[in-house]
Amino acid sequence: MSKYVMVDTVSMFRMRYVVEVPDGIGKEMIFHDGTRSFPITPEEYAMDTVVCEEAKEFTQEHIGENIVSTREVTLEEAIAQYRKDEPTIGEAWGDEIIVKNAITPIGWDENERIAREEQQWEENNERMDIIGQNGNDGLHYGEIDK
Repeated sequence: MSKYVMVDTVSMFRMRYVVEVPDGIGKEMIFHDGTRSFPITPEEYAMDTVVCEEAKEFTQEHIGENIVSTREVTLEEAIAQYRKDEPTIGEAWGDEIIVKNAITPIGWDENERIAREEQQWEENNERMDIIGQNGNDGLHYGEIDK
């Protein structure tokens, strides 16, 4: 009987944002009701914008993964954990589909999977290019005699 080990990781990304700062930032402002603003620096304004999730992502770089825990689990425990972590898909998929799509089997080669997927994309694009040459106006079809 196979053994299964669940590995929990934290994946880290370096995220970068560029935030346009209004002209009045950095100066004390007096509002219509007479209250005053707390003067903040342009950097503080930008940090607040990012922390409040109001900024567009500029770039990102994956830094890596750190393993935080491992534990041996049964197949049933792994499937139950999947359903807990992914409730929408977990409800729709049967056990066999979860095992096929989410559990790494012995001998799995992720690079081989990526190469197969890239090849499929190329084949699909070639087919779409051929279809696209005909256009969407139907002019490539002959006239029907009435």
